[in-house]
Amino acid sequence: MVSTKVYVCITCKVAGEDAEERAGARLFRMLNEQNTLSDAPIELVPVECLSVCKRPCTVSFAAPGKWTYVYGDLPAETAAETILEGAALYSKTSDGLIPWKQRPDALKKGVVSRVPPLNPAHSTENGPSI
Repeated sequence: MVSTKVYVCITCKVAGEDAEERAGARLFRMLNEQNTLSDAPIELVPVECLSVCKRPCTVSFAAPGKWTYVYGDLPAETAAETILEGAALYSKTSDGLIPWKQRPDALKKGVVSRVPPLNPAHSTENGPSI
């Protein structure tokens, strides 16, 4: 099974936050601590910025041949379990599309964007029909 990458913005900062460790860095640390609970092949990757600064904390799920999802508005102190649950669901899909009803509520509400795969397996030569 191909590894799912979970990109975590470690520079995310909550408005008014004056903490020594930014919210995104705290989220990344908590994800690392809890990642051993999942049997899905998940690789946590810290990134400097996902450019969703108005919706911290922000993460992205990506894997070869799958849609990439970006999620925001995830609370640093409580979102790790939800993110790992969502990443496990994502890793089990063939295309990255998690059925809506299966998604944790925070991921339903926190969708920022989805990006098609770079090499979509089911694309047509002339693009989608409209």
